[in-house]
Amino acid sequence: MGITADSTIYDLLKTKPESAEVLFKFGMGCVGCAIARGETIREAAMAHGIPLDELLSALGVEQG
Repeated sequence: MGITADSTIYDLLKTKPESAEVLFKFGMGCVGCAIARGETIREAAMAHGIPLDELLSALGVEQG
């Protein structure tokens, strides 16, 4: 199973470590955030006011 919008930030970073740079560009400090283990990419985008489609495209992740 691949990474989707409903995968956790932790799983994203574990699978695609290069995603950290993309998250930083969006102003997301997810790498050191304790919430990243349980927060999905979708939830993180909403919490940071980032358009989900834009974030997913930059990360190379499907909507799911």
